[in-house]
Amino acid sequence: MNNLIWLLRASKWARNPPSARTVRLVLLIVAAGLAIAALEWLQLWPEWATLDEGRAPRLPR
Repeated sequence: MNNLIWLLRASKWARNPPSARTVRLVLLIVAAGLAIAALEWLQLWPEWATLDEGRAPRLPR
């Protein structure tokens, strides 16, 4: 059933594709997220922008 929903969504997008501006905005947001992840992976992310470990309270399971 879930595949049918995705198929209907894809057909809707094929009939009415998003504007170039919307596509550019989504790609910009994805690129910014990848850039932040790359900076953190390379350990170039500033220390002031990192959350402290153990700062948030843990909920009991």
